[in-house]
Amino acid sequence: MTPSVSRIKTPQQLLAESGADLEGHGLKRTMGLFQLVCFGVGAIVGTGIFVGLSDSVAEAGPAVVISFVLAAITCVFTAFSFAELGGAIPVSGSSYSFAYASLGERAAFLVGWCLLLEYGVSVSAVAVGWSQYLNELLESLTGWQLPAALSAGPGEGGVVNVPAVVVIALAATLLVRGVRESARATAAMAILKIGILIVFCAVGFSAFQAGHLSPFAEHGMGGITAGASVAFFSYIGFDAITTAGEEVKNPRRNIPIAILICIGLVTLLYCAVALSAIGALGADAVAGQPAALSLVVDQVTGSSVGGGIIAFGAVVAIASVVLAVMYGQTRILMSMSRDGLVPRVFERVSPKSATPVANTWIVAAVFAVPAAFASLDVVVNLTTIGTLAVMAVVNLAVMVLRRRNPELPRSFRVPLFPLSPILGIGFCLYLIWGTGWTTWLQFAGFLVVGTLVYAVYGRRRSRLVTAPSEGAAPVSPAE
Repeated sequence: MTPSVSRIKTPQQLLAESGADLEGHGLKRTMGLFQLVCFGVGAIVGTGIFVGLSDSVAEAGPAVVISFVLAAITCVFTAFSFAELGGAIPVSGSSYSFAYASLGERAAFLVGWCLLLEYGVSVSAVAVGWSQYLNELLESLTGWQLPAALSAGPGEGGVVNVPAVVVIALAATLLVRGVRESARATAAMAILKIGILIVFCAVGFSAFQAGHLSPFAEHGMGGITAGASVAFFSYIGFDAITTAGEEVKNPRRNIPIAILICIGLVTLLYCAVALSAIGALGADAVAGQPAALSLVVDQVTGSSVGGGIIAFGAVVAIASVVLAVMYGQTRILMSMSRDGLVPRVFERVSPKSATPVANTWIVAAVFAVPAAFASLDVVVNLTTIGTLAVMAVVNLAVMVLRRRNPELPRSFRVPLFPLSPILGIGFCLYLIWGTGWTTWLQFAGFLVVGTLVYAVYGRRRSRLVTAPSEGAAPVSPAE
């Protein structure tokens, strides 16, 4: 099957069109390995651990530690695949571009459609969590909180979540200033939140009681699986590292290294936080608490000061996730726009700031709406299943490209191939099973809408049809 018939872009085409080995489309290479690792940590550590921990504990009980490990194993296998593809095809499109090079345009569009869900909707979810901890911080500092009408959506007893909209606007403002400024801010926030979580672990383990871990797996394997599906949201974001492919120095080396460092560091941190929280208060006390970490510190220290420090760390941590994930979203849209699958406004880069300004503000405006009015639980489940589907595709893409393009230079190779990507797909499907049939139906509806959008808009406007790249055969719109 030729690329012209199946609408596949070769890795060489993607690299040439993006200028990924040089300076592509007005983007500048300003991020080194340290900044990239901080960017990855910034994209991962946030709402999932500061807010979502209590939901995972409610499902799995003390065995939530196993849930985090299970979610991490899923991420590790997929991280290997992202590392290989990110080093071989260092472009801003990330898994969208990987799918384009292996499975063709239709699959790539649906991956991009799922990435809109993963990055965009998770921004809204993270912003909702930021609002919760902002109120916790205000309570600690002043004894006053924002009224519920202005700090929660209708589904949570409010009217509009103003803080969630504000943090999205602040992140967009920083992103349009330039990647260098955004990377520095993300690095500073990443270091701060890691430090605060380490302090939390020290406080939690000081009051550790082994009896709080018994019964360990009170909800059985089903609870552990459900907890892992919820905990998986805590790991979303590591794939955003590959969206920086055109703005990283020496991307073929730095992208694989950064991905593996981030997954290892975050997994250790999450397991330590979960174990210390449950060991200090017990699973029943932690479950269902939206600001669980602050509660643990308050109870252990007998003072609201410690909880206030944790709340401050959460405010910083979650803001950095909004910043990093919005960055990834804009770069995905930029790549899709280059291919003609979304409007061209998303690929325009400002010569002054070397950032996609219009793209960034459109993303901020669109996803401020669910942040203002949606419930955190609704968007977390849908985002999780969309992300797992994308990860399964990335594992498949590694196997396809190994067979189709064995000569492609790869700075990192997936170990235990092909067992590793096969296990990655298996774990993704296993966690998808744990999200429940309601989420499956919602996701199926989301994919149907994406298929219709591609058929009506993307397929006819694809650059492979309207302006095929040099050396590629023209494609008929009817094919």
